[in-house]
Amino acid sequence: MTKRSAVNPDTSRQEVAGHTAIKTRFVTVFVLLAVAALYLNLHKDNLVPMNKPFDQFPRVVSGWSMTQEFPMSEEIQKVLKATDTLSRTYKTSDGQAVDLYIGYHGGGKDSGEIHSPRQCLPGAGWFEISSNRRPLDVSGSKINLVQSVYQKGGSRQLFLYWFQVQDRTISNEFALKLAEIVNSISNRRRDASFIRISLPFGTDERETVARGERFVRDFLPAIREFLPD
Repeated sequence: MTKRSAVNPDTSRQEVAGHTAIKTRFVTVFVLLAVAALYLNLHKDNLVPMNKPFDQFPRVVSGWSMTQEFPMSEEIQKVLKATDTLSRTYKTSDGQAVDLYIGYHGGGKDSGEIHSPRQCLPGAGWFEISSNRRPLDVSGSKINLVQSVYQKGGSRQLFLYWFQVQDRTISNEFALKLAEIVNSISNRRRDASFIRISLPFGTDERETVARGERFVRDFLPAIREFLPD
């Protein structure tokens, strides 16, 4: 005689309730994002100028010297739609190299959205080895950044990056979008910045991370001089 497994009515109701709650949250988030997108498309924000253009950014900072600069091609700029960009390599006297990229998006009608490295790096052939969000202490204040390692072929790179809306540092794409919406509603401005440093990931992980952190601490005062509050 075949035994039938007993079905607990309470368990079934809990499963249904759980699925309903998930669907409700999904629909709520979707509606909020749709409303936000509609608002941002219909709402006119002010173009916020930088304090100074990036072509005035210092070539020597705390023992780091610029060794190479990478102007954005017209094709890349059409994709980025950034108001101003900085892309350089800096080296110490003993040859340690770090790449710095800053993209400023002023929030005007011709200003594009910030492209997340989570989409751009894989698109360029890099795949993620590890990634975590964490704070970094800089002279008593904290920067919320992403620390990640990507690999392309036999090369590995350490990336430290964050988004910035006014003086707020952000390590999450959803939080960035929310901050832009709030700033647009409150101040009629949607300017934001993306700051990324990258360096070869050596055999000594601690040394690589420490070098990247030192670079951030050395350059942060200069970066703040150029970005609007």
